[in-house]
Amino acid sequence: MTHIYVSAVIPAPVAKVWSIIRDFNGLPNWHPSIAKSHIEDGLSGAEVGCIRNFELHDGGVIREKLLTLSDELHSCTYAIIESSMCVENYTATLRLTKVTVGDVSFAEWWADFDCPPEREAELIETIDRGVFAAGFEALSAKM
Repeated sequence: MTHIYVSAVIPAPVAKVWSIIRDFNGLPNWHPSIAKSHIEDGLSGAEVGCIRNFELHDGGVIREKLLTLSDELHSCTYAIIESSMCVENYTATLRLTKVTVGDVSFAEWWADFDCPPEREAELIETIDRGVFAAGFEALSAKM
Protein backbone atom coordinates (compact mmCIF):
# COMPACT_ATOMS: atom_id res chain seq x y z
CA MET A 1 0.00 0.00 0.00
CA THR A 2 1.28 3.46 -0.91
CA HIS A 3 1.09 6.27 1.65
CA ILE A 4 1.28 10.01 0.93
CA TYR A 5 1.36 12.73 3.59
CA VAL A 6 1.46 16.51 3.07
CA SER A 7 1.21 19.22 5.72
CA ALA A 8 1.14 23.00 5.66
CA VAL A 9 0.48 26.04 7.77
CA ILE A 10 -2.47 28.01 6.42
CA PRO A 11 -2.44 31.72 7.40
CA ALA A 12 -5.96 31.83 8.82
CA PRO A 13 -7.86 30.53 11.86
CA VAL A 14 -9.17 26.97 11.78
CA ALA A 15 -12.82 28.11 11.73
CA LYS A 16 -12.26 30.16 8.59
CA VAL A 17 -10.33 27.44 6.74
CA TRP A 18 -12.80 24.75 7.84
CA SER A 19 -15.72 26.83 6.56
CA ILE A 20 -14.17 26.60 3.09
CA ILE A 21 -13.13 22.95 2.97
CA ARG A 22 -16.00 21.48 5.00
CA ASP A 23 -18.37 21.42 2.01
CA PHE A 24 -17.53 18.18 0.22
CA ASN A 25 -18.84 19.75 -2.98
CA GLY A 26 -16.80 22.95 -2.59
CA LEU A 27 -13.55 21.89 -4.29
CA PRO A 28 -14.02 24.15 -7.33
CA ASN A 29 -14.11 27.12 -4.93
CA TRP A 30 -10.57 26.56 -3.70
CA HIS A 31 -8.67 23.80 -5.54
CA PRO A 32 -7.00 24.90 -8.79
CA SER A 33 -7.37 21.51 -10.55
CA ILE A 34 -11.13 21.22 -10.20
CA ALA A 35 -13.36 22.63 -12.93
CA LYS A 36 -16.78 21.68 -11.57
CA SER A 37 -18.44 19.38 -9.07
CA HIS A 38 -21.82 18.10 -8.01
CA ILE A 39 -23.17 15.82 -5.32
CA GLU A 40 -25.11 12.89 -6.71
CA ASP A 41 -28.65 11.87 -5.75
CA GLY A 42 -29.65 15.27 -4.35
CA LEU A 43 -27.70 14.85 -1.11
CA SER A 44 -25.81 17.71 0.56
CA GLY A 45 -22.04 18.06 0.59
CA ALA A 46 -22.09 17.66 4.37
CA GLU A 47 -23.90 14.31 4.42
CA VAL A 48 -21.75 11.27 5.20
CA GLY A 49 -22.23 8.78 2.40
CA CYS A 50 -22.72 11.41 -0.30
CA ILE A 51 -20.83 11.03 -3.55
CA ARG A 52 -19.14 13.97 -5.21
CA ASN A 53 -18.64 13.76 -8.92
CA PHE A 54 -16.12 16.28 -10.18
CA GLU A 55 -14.38 17.17 -13.39
CA LEU A 56 -10.76 18.21 -13.60
CA HIS A 57 -9.60 21.02 -15.86
CA ASP A 58 -7.86 18.37 -18.00
CA GLY A 59 -11.23 16.63 -18.55
CA GLY A 60 -10.73 13.75 -16.10
CA VAL A 61 -13.67 12.71 -13.92
CA ILE A 62 -13.42 11.42 -10.35
CA ARG A 63 -16.14 10.15 -8.03
CA GLU A 64 -15.50 10.12 -4.29
CA LYS A 65 -17.59 9.03 -1.31
CA LEU A 66 -17.56 10.98 1.97
CA LEU A 67 -16.81 8.48 4.74
CA THR A 68 -16.52 10.77 7.78
CA LEU A 69 -17.05 14.45 8.54
CA SER A 70 -16.21 15.89 11.96
CA ASP A 71 -16.74 19.53 12.87
CA GLU A 72 -15.19 18.82 16.27
CA LEU A 73 -11.96 17.42 14.78
CA HIS A 74 -12.10 19.61 11.64
CA SER A 75 -11.55 16.57 9.48
CA CYS A 76 -13.08 14.54 6.70
CA THR A 77 -12.23 11.18 5.18
CA TYR A 78 -13.24 10.06 1.73
CA ALA A 79 -12.66 7.22 -0.73
CA ILE A 80 -12.25 7.28 -4.49
CA ILE A 81 -14.87 5.04 -6.02
CA GLU A 82 -14.15 5.84 -9.67
CA SER A 83 -11.14 7.44 -11.33
CA SER A 84 -8.87 7.12 -14.34
CA MET A 85 -5.78 7.35 -12.07
CA CYS A 86 -5.38 3.55 -11.73
CA VAL A 87 -5.67 3.55 -7.94
CA GLU A 88 -7.56 1.05 -5.81
CA ASN A 89 -8.55 1.08 -2.15
CA TYR A 90 -7.88 4.83 -2.05
CA THR A 91 -8.84 6.60 1.15
CA ALA A 92 -7.74 10.07 2.16
CA THR A 93 -8.14 12.31 5.18
CA LEU A 94 -7.94 16.10 5.36
CA ARG A 95 -7.57 17.52 8.88
CA LEU A 96 -7.04 20.95 10.41
CA THR A 97 -5.58 21.71 13.84
CA LYS A 98 -5.51 25.03 15.63
CA VAL A 99 -2.01 26.39 16.09
CA THR A 100 -1.87 27.83 19.60
CA VAL A 101 0.60 30.62 18.80
CA GLY A 102 -0.66 32.92 16.07
CA ASP A 103 -3.87 32.95 14.12
CA VAL A 104 -2.97 30.10 11.76
CA SER A 105 -4.03 26.52 11.05
CA PHE A 106 -1.97 23.36 10.72
CA ALA A 107 -3.34 21.38 7.78
CA GLU A 108 -2.68 17.71 7.04
CA TRP A 109 -3.79 15.67 4.05
CA TRP A 110 -2.88 12.04 3.60
CA ALA A 111 -3.91 9.09 1.49
CA ASP A 112 -3.34 5.36 1.27
CA PHE A 113 -3.94 3.40 -1.91
CA ASP A 114 -2.88 0.48 -4.06
CA CYS A 115 -1.61 0.96 -7.59
CA PRO A 116 0.46 -0.85 -10.23
CA PRO A 117 4.13 -0.76 -9.20
CA GLU A 118 5.16 0.82 -12.50
CA ARG A 119 2.80 3.79 -11.85
CA GLU A 120 3.63 4.34 -8.17
CA ALA A 121 6.28 7.09 -8.58
CA GLU A 122 4.11 9.02 -11.04
CA LEU A 123 1.01 8.77 -8.83
CA ILE A 124 2.92 9.81 -5.73
CA GLU A 125 4.15 12.94 -7.53
CA THR A 126 0.70 13.70 -8.98
CA ILE A 127 -1.17 13.32 -5.70
CA ASP A 128 1.53 14.81 -3.45
CA ARG A 129 2.32 17.94 -5.51
CA GLY A 130 -0.61 18.21 -7.92
CA VAL A 131 -3.43 17.54 -5.47
CA PHE A 132 -2.46 17.96 -1.82
CA ALA A 133 0.30 20.59 -1.96
CA ALA A 134 -1.45 22.51 -4.75
CA GLY A 135 -4.64 22.55 -2.68
CA PHE A 136 -2.86 23.88 0.40
CA GLU A 137 -1.08 26.55 -1.66
CA ALA A 138 -4.42 27.65 -3.13
CA LEU A 139 -6.05 27.72 0.32
CA SER A 140 -3.19 29.84 1.65
CA ALA A 141 -3.53 32.26 -1.26
CA LYS A 142 -7.30 32.47 -0.73
CA MET A 143 -6.79 33.53 2.89
